[in-house]
Parts: sequence; structure tokens; C-alpha cells
Amino acid sequence: MTTQTHNGTVSNGINTEALIGARVAFAEMPEAASFTFRSICDWVAGSESRNTINGYFGLGQDHERKQTFTIRSDHPEVFAAPDTAPTPPEIVLSALASCLTGGVAAVAQHRGIQLRKVRARVEGDMDMRGILGMDPEIRNGFSAVRVTFEIEADASDDDIRALIAQSQKRSAVFDLMTNPTNVHVAVA
Repeated sequence: MTTQTHNGTVSNGINTEALIGARVAFAEMPEAASFTFRSICDWVAGSESRNTINGYFGLGQDHERKQTFTIRSDHPEVFAAPDTAPTPPEIVLSALASCLTGGVAAVAQHRGIQLRKVRARVEGDMDMRGILGMDPEIRNGFSAVRVTFEIEADASDDDIRALIAQSQKRSAVFDLMTNPTNVHVAVA
């Protein structure tokens, strides 16, 4: 999708017409907007696992992806693990970066801003004493997460800050990390 602006054509690879069309359709049929995403995780050995992602429910029916995706996870050698893949917290950080970066591209396309480079550097602080059960007052998860963007675009610094703010406002992963979510764990 390309967008015409007073400065020329913008193409960031986002079909904003389709996204706006989805908003219109979901306004008319809100039940179609309910999606359920899935991942199946299999233990491999030690702390290594493999997540397989393919199907999801949306638009009132089940869908299969064009291909099955696999995400492996493990722990580093300093935790007596083989270090064959990123840790689950690192995967969460990459999900946040990916969601925010995709949002920047979508908002830029919609606003007629041509992007030349977008890089998100994400860091999360974690005290391992929580995970190891050494101190019940220390949480198991991140105590702080920082996202820093480097963006080159045909836009002012204020416009770039506005892109990031809108992406953050609409990011599913940012919402997941900053708001409580009901998580139910069961044995089948």
C-alpha cells in the first residue's frame, strides 16, 4: 500500500486501507473482532522447550496459518543450561519490540510518513533471587523495562515521538505487560 502526501508517495509496507476497513467491519459486527491465539509448548529436555504456533480463532471461525512457526526457549550456561535458545523473558522483550515497531510502521503509513530505519532496543531488569525463591518480596518478573527507538524518517522529532506514542497506545504486547491479565493454568 502506498500513500500520497504533499511530499510524494509513502510506502512502509502497511495496507492502512485494509486496517481501516477492518475497523469499519468490526464496528458493524463486534463479535467478529474476538480472536483467540494459540501456542503449543513441548518440553525438549532440561530447561529447553519448543513452542509451535499455527492455528487461531477469528472472524467467527478457526484459521490455519500458511506455515507453522516454531519458537524455542532455553536458559543460559550461567544457570547450568545448554544455552540453545533465548530465555522466555527475552522472547517477551522481543515480542514487545516487534509489536511496537510494527505499530510505528502502521501509524507512519497512515500519517504519510516515509520510514527509512526503525530499530527498537529493549532491556528488562530482573532479580534472579525472585525466580530462585530466595526472597518472597522480590518479584519473579521484570522490575523495569526500557524501550529506546532509533528512527530515521521524513518527519520532525515531534512527529516521530507521536508515532511512538500512538504505537504504544495501540500495542497489544505493551498492554499485556502493563495491565493485569487473567491467566488460568490447569492440568488436562
